[in-house]
Amino acid sequence: MRHVIRAFLAAAFVLLLVIGTVVFQLKETRTVNGKVTVEEDKVQQSVQTKDELNLYAQSAVLMDASTGRVLYGKNEDIIRPMASTTKIMTCIIALEYGNLSDEVIASQNAASQPKVHLGVYKGEKFLLKDLLYSLMLESHNDAAMMIAEHVGGSMEGFAQMMNQKARDLGCSNTYFITPNGLDAKEEKDGQVKEHSTTAADLARIMNYCIGQSPKKEEFLEITGTQNYSFQDLDRKRNFSCINHNALLNSMNGAFSGKTGFTGGAGYSYVGALKDDGRVFTIALLGCGWPPHKTYKWSDARKLFQYGLDRYRYKDVFQETRFDDIYVKNGVPTSGRLEDPVMISCGISDSEEKSLKMLLADDEKITVEAEIPKELKAPVTKGQTVGSVVYRLNGEVLKSYPVCLKEGADRLTPLWYAKTIIKDYLSMPGVKSIFPFY
Repeated sequence: MRHVIRAFLAAAFVLLLVIGTVVFQLKETRTVNGKVTVEEDKVQQSVQTKDELNLYAQSAVLMDASTGRVLYGKNEDIIRPMASTTKIMTCIIALEYGNLSDEVIASQNAASQPKVHLGVYKGEKFLLKDLLYSLMLESHNDAAMMIAEHVGGSMEGFAQMMNQKARDLGCSNTYFITPNGLDAKEEKDGQVKEHSTTAADLARIMNYCIGQSPKKEEFLEITGTQNYSFQDLDRKRNFSCINHNALLNSMNGAFSGKTGFTGGAGYSYVGALKDDGRVFTIALLGCGWPPHKTYKWSDARKLFQYGLDRYRYKDVFQETRFDDIYVKNGVPTSGRLEDPVMISCGISDSEEKSLKMLLADDEKITVEAEIPKELKAPVTKGQTVGSVVYRLNGEVLKSYPVCLKEGADRLTPLWYAKTIIKDYLSMPGVKSIFPFY
């Protein structure tokens, strides 16, 4: 009987362990449409990083817009909702795939979008250009929906375009659901996906909008405008927009940006500043909740000022000398087998001999030449055989190809035969035997 009781207690203990493990594993799940799916909130839980600027934002980044290098980061890779900073992607997609002169008609869905909104009526018609100013200056949610439905055919279709662009830009931690940035979740591939990004991804999108997109000039024209007025196409109503990017007037060099707020995201901001050839982008997520509306401006100024004070352009290119490379089994130019075949190499003449990087005084670049000591014939002039690599903190900044300045054929039995015959015929007295030679 005791053995039976012991066996029963052991089995019960194992069962409790299994149940506890399962419960622990499922505690980060939720049910959507009757399905149990893994909740991604666990990704969003931040591990506090060193923050010498003492920023309010939960996530923040300062980035070199020309290279995408992170110059200052605080939880910059943590996934969070981003509110109306979403609209920089909405704007650039509309500019690239729409026409500013397009006529856009408001649907019932667009007309029912919550504040902040333009207040459009179903059936009301506007120019796409005017809606983009409404979108970026006043952050109107109904304008965003009208744009999305016009350019993408539907909100869902437009979201696909936004997500594809994010993937193209390498923003793997970004997922768009809405064109206006309102808090949203949906089930996708068995998981609950949230409308979200990271501070680093958001800055990368901004880099594209202001410097890489074929429609960058139009984007900058819209986001740098202080005031804009327009009418609906039937000329029944007049509208005025004021740019809410306070840094445009309060910080020298600030030239583009977008604010955002939702209950889930808190206050957010993405912006750009240029000074003396330097272009910085910043992104702030979770930068306080009401009544702390001004926290984002404090953080933005700190980040931009940090970049202005610390980073300067330096030309780090170094002239590099290379030893000649021995070519095994190569045909010597002298024709004498005892002469080794040594080929010179160097950085291609087509490469610009300049490498300007935005660096702090205490940052040091390392330069390493990766060149083989020996090659096997045949080799050709211009053949790439190595590289000169510039690194910062172990990360590759630039790699210059190193090419051969001349080529060398491979030794073959035919070459040996020709050489032997030539040497023989050049011997004294041989010409008299073969006068035709």
